[in-house]
Amino acid sequence: MSGGEALLNPNFFRLCEILKDQNIKISLLTTGLSIKGNAVQILNWIDDVIVSLDGDEQLHDAIRNIPNAFTKLKDGVRFIKDISPNYKITARTVIHRLNFRNWEAIIYEAKQMGLDQVSFLPADVSSHAFNRQMAWTEPKQHEILISIKELAELQEIINRILKNNTADFESRFIAESPEKIQQIYEYYSAFYGLNPFPFKKCNAPWVSTVIEADGSVRPCFFHEVIGNIRNSSLDLILNSESAIAFRKTLDMSKNETCVKCVCSLNLPVWANPASD
Repeated sequence: MSGGEALLNPNFFRLCEILKDQNIKISLLTTGLSIKGNAVQILNWIDDVIVSLDGDEQLHDAIRNIPNAFTKLKDGVRFIKDISPNYKITARTVIHRLNFRNWEAIIYEAKQMGLDQVSFLPADVSSHAFNRQMAWTEPKQHEILISIKELAELQEIINRILKNNTADFESRFIAESPEKIQQIYEYYSAFYGLNPFPFKKCNAPWVSTVIEADGSVRPCFFHEVIGNIRNSSLDLILNSESAIAFRKTLDMSKNETCVKCVCSLNLPVWANPASD
C-alpha cells in the first residue's frame, strides 16, 4: 500500500481487513508521520512497514517541508518497536541531488532509529509514475538529478560506504549489494551519456499488478494503464488481448521505460510453461 500517504484514507484499515480475509499479506509504504497514532491498527492489519527516510533530522524536515517530520517518524518507529520489538520496519531512501552528500548520515540515523534495514535507489525523473500527471520537464528533472559536475563527489561517497560499511552489507542492514549501490552512480552518469543505464533483472511487468485509487491498472508502477477495475474485472484486464500482447512483446533491453527504470522486482515464479 503506497500513496501519497495511504494512512490519510479514512477507509484504509477497512480495506486492509478485506484483504486479510483473503489471506493477502500487506506492506505499508508511509512517510511515518502518523504511524504512532495508528500503531495498534498497523500491528493488527499490516505485515510490515516501509518508511521514507530522506536525510538526517535537519535535511529530512527540509526535503519534506514539514516541521518535526523526522521526530514524528522516529517516535513512531520506536513506539511500535516498544510494543512489538520483532515487528519489521525498514526504510527506503531515494538518493538524489538534495541528499546524496547526507548518505552516510542516513545510514547512521536509520540505525539510531531502530530500523531493521535501509534500502537505496536513485530518483525516478523520467516517468509519470507515482501520481504524476505527466513526466517531469528537464528543468524539474535537473532539480533532482545529480549534475555531471557532482558525479565525482557521488563516487567518493559511494567508495566510502563500500569501504566503511562492509558489516552492514554482510548483515543486510543495507538491503542492496555493493554492486547495486555502485549502480546508483551508473544510473546518474548514464543521463550524461557516460555509460549505459544499469541492467536490471526484473520480471515486474509479468508478475505484478498495480491498482491505483481511481481503479486504474498497470503492469507495474511505471508502465501505462491497461484498464480500470471500475469498468472490468481484474481477471479480464490482465488477460485481455492487449495486455497479453504487451507481456509477449516487451523487450526490457529496448523499452525506454524499462531502460530508465529506477527499481526492479524479480520474484521466483512457478508458472505453467504454456502460460504467457
